[in-house]
Amino acid sequence: MSYDPKSHGTTADEPPTLPTDRRAGCPFDPPAGLTALSDEPVRRMRYADGHLGHLVTGHSAARAVLADPRFSSRYELLHTPLPIEGLSGQLPPAPVGDITGLDAPDHTRYRRLLTGKFTVRRMRQLTERVEQFTTECLDAMEAAGPTADLVEAFAQPVPTLMICELLGVPYEGRERFQSQVATIFDQTADAGAKGEAYTALLQYLSELVLAKRAEPTDDLLSDLTTSDLTDEELAGIGGLLLAAGLDTTANMLGLGTFALLSNPDQLDALRADPGLAGQTVEELLRYLSVADPLMRSALEDVEVEGRLIRAGETVTVSVQAANRDPHKFPDPDRLDINRKATGHLAFGHGAHQCLGQQLARVEMTVAFPALLARFPTLRLAVPPQEVPLRDRANIYGVISLPVTWDKE
Repeated sequence: MSYDPKSHGTTADEPPTLPTDRRAGCPFDPPAGLTALSDEPVRRMRYADGHLGHLVTGHSAARAVLADPRFSSRYELLHTPLPIEGLSGQLPPAPVGDITGLDAPDHTRYRRLLTGKFTVRRMRQLTERVEQFTTECLDAMEAAGPTADLVEAFAQPVPTLMICELLGVPYEGRERFQSQVATIFDQTADAGAKGEAYTALLQYLSELVLAKRAEPTDDLLSDLTTSDLTDEELAGIGGLLLAAGLDTTANMLGLGTFALLSNPDQLDALRADPGLAGQTVEELLRYLSVADPLMRSALEDVEVEGRLIRAGETVTVSVQAANRDPHKFPDPDRLDINRKATGHLAFGHGAHQCLGQQLARVEMTVAFPALLARFPTLRLAVPPQEVPLRDRANIYGVISLPVTWDKE
């Protein structure tokens, strides 16, 4: 398929804007304009404010940019690929405690404090609690069935219960912070609404930090109060971890279930051999790549795969496109749970690679087989084209997933 820049509001002589439109009937595929660029892994791109930067769609080029310290993550150096109402030009600096918008040495300081809290060993020790939460959610879903919105009944509560317990955030307050997180990640929300939601989330975490300092409990936030972090830093870090823990895994569980139900051969293979769960999770992470795109700014002139990127130019790394790069993953548009999807970039790469990736893996490796074992006849309750999608959010997924099953 050839890429037509005219379809993205540009002329043939002008660099394209970021492709965002998915083809009808292909909810699991990246926008067609992205994958059509695989023959040119780094190319010029026009940003929302007119800035002329770059778009990276190739897997090796994406790894090179994300691992190179000559590319900055500082928000104030970035231009946004898509317009945000109420925001013109570059982004403001990262709020205190938001480590995703920092470079070394500030990023290194925070990262060192947090890395030890999210080791593979520590996250695997949480498996039993994940199993308990999963069972409780499945019990409630079965009792209320035989139809359900899988997002509301299962995909959201399992990771929410787990991240709340890990951080020490009361689960009872979830309706408050879930809506705030949804607004922060909503690409259609204006800058004012996003700012209000972020301020409200920080206010909630600030109150919680003060409570943890006064009466520490057995959780990560209380643990961090013994470090040299200020209250403001703790609230910022807590807000970031809470938002990331809520939305990413929830959308992987919802969209991942939709993908499995839409690929019955893969669903049957996983049902027949639950030992494929770990491999299935990695393939779903590659295939769906719900957190996209990532952005960097060149601090000096850098050449990536023959393309010169000038100092000050913004680079948008499309994780979706990189994870469908046929030079890295043969037959990339096919969901294949027998594939060794090692090296996918769903959790990013380099210094900013996702801190909570091991927790997400544990949650999904427990949740998918448990769901399929509990409901052997699980299926969509509506035609696939009627499943509503989060196609204008920083974290892609389904808004709801109506499912049904046969009662025993």
